[in-house]
Formats: sequence, C-alpha cells, structure tokens
Amino acid sequence: MDKTTDTAKVSTAPATPIIPLPQAAARGLTVAGTAIALIGTFLAWTWTEEFPGNLTVTGYPGGLQVLTLVGSLLTLLFALSGYGIKGLGWLTPGGKNSPVLLAALGVFGTTGYSIGAITQELGGLVNLEPGAWVSGIGALVALIGALGLPVDQPYSAADPTPNLWGRIRHSLTAPDPGRAKDLPSWMEILIIAAGFGVGLYVFAYGIGTEYSELFIGFLIVTAFGFTAVTRAGLLKRLSALTAKHRNVAMAAAFVAAICFPFTQTNDQFALIGANILIFATVALGLNVVVGLAGLLDLGYVAFLGVGAYAAALVSGSPQSSIGVEFPFWAAVLTGAAASLIFGVVIGAPTLRLRGDYLAIVTLGFGEIFRITMNNLNGNSGPDVTNGSNGIPNIPDLEIFGFNLGLPHNVLGTELTRSGNYYLLMLACTAIVVLVFRRSAESRIGRAWVAIREDETAATAMGINGFRLKLLAFALGAALAGLAGTVQAHVSYSVTPEQYQFAGSVPPNSAFLLAAVILGGMGTISGPLIGAALLYLIPAKLQFMAEYQLLLFGIALMLLMRYRPEGLVADRRKQLEFHETGQLDVPEDKPLPEGATGVAKAGA
Repeated sequence: MDKTTDTAKVSTAPATPIIPLPQAAARGLTVAGTAIALIGTFLAWTWTEEFPGNLTVTGYPGGLQVLTLVGSLLTLLFALSGYGIKGLGWLTPGGKNSPVLLAALGVFGTTGYSIGAITQELGGLVNLEPGAWVSGIGALVALIGALGLPVDQPYSAADPTPNLWGRIRHSLTAPDPGRAKDLPSWMEILIIAAGFGVGLYVFAYGIGTEYSELFIGFLIVTAFGFTAVTRAGLLKRLSALTAKHRNVAMAAAFVAAICFPFTQTNDQFALIGANILIFATVALGLNVVVGLAGLLDLGYVAFLGVGAYAAALVSGSPQSSIGVEFPFWAAVLTGAAASLIFGVVIGAPTLRLRGDYLAIVTLGFGEIFRITMNNLNGNSGPDVTNGSNGIPNIPDLEIFGFNLGLPHNVLGTELTRSGNYYLLMLACTAIVVLVFRRSAESRIGRAWVAIREDETAATAMGINGFRLKLLAFALGAALAGLAGTVQAHVSYSVTPEQYQFAGSVPPNSAFLLAAVILGGMGTISGPLIGAALLYLIPAKLQFMAEYQLLLFGIALMLLMRYRPEGLVADRRKQLEFHETGQLDVPEDKPLPEGATGVAKAGA
C-alpha cells in the first residue's frame, strides 16, 4: 500500500520544464550574438582619434563602446535568466522574453548609430576597424535571436498577427504580471538605496556627456534599457518597495540628489542640474493646477516671471528701480507673495470659465505680463523693469554668511557656484514636493480631483468649485514664484524674453505643460522626470536647435499614441486611457472605485 502511494506521488509530480527546441535555439542565438557584441567593444572601432571618444584603443572600451558594453551586459543577463539559472530568476519576474527583445534593440540601435556616425564623420566605411564590425554583427545576430523568442503573453483578439512590429509593440505595451515576494526589511531598504544609486549614476553620466554623439547613444541605450527593466518587472517591484517604505525612499532620493554636484567636475554640468531643478519645480507647481485641479493654464510661466522680477527688484542690483536689498528669506517671501497675488488677480475673473475658454484667457494673461514688463521702460510706461534690457547684475545670494557665488570646500570636494545654487534649489524642490504631497492627500486635494473628473457632479455634492479652483491657482502661482526667486540669481538677470508661451529654450509655458503631460499628471516624480528630459535634451543637442520644435512635436505625438498617461502614471489615468484587457491590474486586487467596465489583466 505504501509502495503504491509512493508510486502515485512520484507519477503525479510536476516534471522539470524543458525549453522547446526553437525557443532554445533563439535564446542561444541571442546569448551568442550579445557575447560577440560585448567582445567587440574591447577592440578598436576606428583608426583615427578624429572621432570623439578615442575608439582606437584595443583592450578597454571608451566613448560609445561603453554604451554598447552596458547594453550587451544587460541583454546577456536577461537572456540567461530564461535558462532558469539559480540567482538570475529574480531579474525577470514580469516576463523572460520581452526584456530580452527590448535590450537587444537598444544594443543594435546604439551600435548601429555609432557605426553610422563614424562613417558619416570620417568619410566612409573604410574608416571602420574590425571591432566595429564584430560588435555590429553581434548586435544584429542578438536581435534576430530575440525576435525568435515567443511572446510572454498571448496577443489580444484585436491584433493576433505576430509580425515584427506587433512583437515590438507587444513588448512595449503588454501588462506586467510580476509581483514582489516579501523580503526582510533591511534587504528591501538596501534595494531602494541601490535603485536610487543607479538612478543617480545614470543621470550624472547623461549630464556629463561631453559631445553630442555620446549623448545620442546614451539616449538610445537608456530608453530601451529603461523600457526593458520596466517590462522585466523590476521597476514595478522597486515601486512597490518605495510605497511600502515611503519615508526611506524619500530620504534616499534626497541623499542621491545631494550627491549629484559632488560627481561633477565641470561647472557647466552642475549649472545644467540647477536649471533642471528650477524647471522641474515650476512644472510640479503647474501640476497642482493641471494635474490635480484639471485647469488648463497656458500662461503659467508668467508666475515664474513675477517671482523672478520681484526678487530682482529687491536684490540690490544697481539697475533695480527700487534700490533696496532684502535678505534671502525676505526675497523668497516677496517673490512667492507677488506671484500668489498675481494668481488671485488672474484667477478671480477667469476661473468661472472652463476648458478651451480658460486656456485662451490664461494664454492672453501670460502674453500681457511679458508685454507689460517690456513696456515698463520709462517711455511707454513707468521706469520699473528697464524694458527689454531687463534687470541685470543681480548679486549672488548670501545665506547665514555663506556666499553662494564663491566656491567652497565641502568634505574635501570643491563646490562651485553652480553646485551651491543646485543645493539651494534642491531645498526649494523638497519644499514644493512636500507641499504638493500634503495637498494631494488632503481633503482639498480630493476635492480638486473631483472637480477635474466632473465639475458638475462635484458641485452637486456640495463642493465650492470656484473657491477651490482659485486656491489651486494661487498655490501653483506661489510655488512658481518660489522657484523664480532662485532663477533670478542663478541667471544674473531677468528679461521679458525669458517668459514666453513657446520658444526654443525652456522654461516656457508650452514646455512646462509638456513636462507635466510627458511625465504624468497628478504624480510627483512624473513632472520631475519630464522636466529633466525636456531641459537636458535641448541643452545637449544644441546643433539640432533648428529642428527642435519639430522633434518635440513628433515625440509628443508618439507619446500620446503609445503612452497617453505619461511616463509615470497614476492608476486613475491608466484606467482612463487603456482599453479593456490592456491594464496591468493584478487579479487578486480589486479595481478602484468607479472603474467598472475595465477588465483585469489577462481577462
């Protein structure tokens, strides 16, 4: 009897899964091609140092070779995880094939771009050394192998054909079934710290790229690598851990941001970081108006200008018509208060409008501000702002005897003027994040969301829509004014041309609104990421200034087509924009209230 029972148990035990032969061949081809591409990075790619990055050395990679190396390592790890190797399974909880395809696309893209750039700049394929051919052929082989891997989940009934474009689109948009297992608290905290450390390194590397070819390659490998990590389920697990340890995550993010200026040896790169924080802080203030309250404001940059002009007038500049010098804390309060009053003055007569009418009126007020600052020149009006010349020679700030315009030695590292202002702007950003977070989670924040979703229904439930919209307008204006006070001192001067609706250089109203939409309305990290991308890319690709708005428009169209909820979206936006069966909602987790009609993932 016991033997029979034992036999039955053995016969019903699940067998070890065996990878089908076609899938095994495709995965093996991917691994082999990726290894070849990786080996090629240690060989010379060209014979002359005229191409930036010195790709003539054999033995260690440099310049664009490093990007191919990093992409190849990531692809190799994802591909090997599909073999069930112990210790690598945690890399792909959300799917073992889509991350491989996306990472292989990144390697092929950056390697192909590098070969094309060398050919174009040096004058032909003859300038390529064997290393470039080895990496290029390896990247192509890896991509062919990745395309041979089966999809992680079945195609939907609306798109059942597994063609090439369908495979790639499915890898980008398919729901992520990965779920995190419970880990010890200390290990979860270490994972959070490591995640933010990697983010800091990637961000610092991107800002520190010294030539456009390297930055373009960085964008290619980062875009595909980030998408691959997301599809692998790692980003979802990190998000779950940060939500569980929210205070630890906020502290880790803040510490990582503090470390940034100490990683930069070029003062110009630290200045880019300071300007990114200014742009991001203003975008987060606009997120209160657009993301929470749902008010389309096309003249928001005017609030930044009000704060900057107010701070410039009380800065002690020789060209200031007032001729007074306030301490920093008083200048900050002056700029924020002036912007708040301006927001109330604009909002009181206009917030009874809705939709397109409100957008047109706010656009008009933004242009009125710029024209008014231009006309207060002593000829067309009182001599207050020096007209188109603006207010130059704004002195550097001095806080508790600490002059931000002078370099200082901190922990053995020289902190330059740009680094000083970066840290000051980081403190302002932390204040804005705190205000936004507390506001969004409060009763007023929930009322803003109700107005955004359906103002008529919110009014019927007893919410005073006009008063709360005016409060959102005033709060968003005050936050922009806070950033404007620092911007005036960072840039040494303020002029009317800095505060337009649209232009080639952010911040302006169009780029601010795009940063909120690109990053994800109603979130904290979304506008910060969107603002960083929209400021960093034009700053690094200045040779494409003539086509900047064209490329910007194409990017927005692609975003609206494939990820309308933004790069970092809250669940409400995912429910609003995704069709049935496309939303990543775990089956054991109920849908949010009011989300009827949207099926769970895998339904």
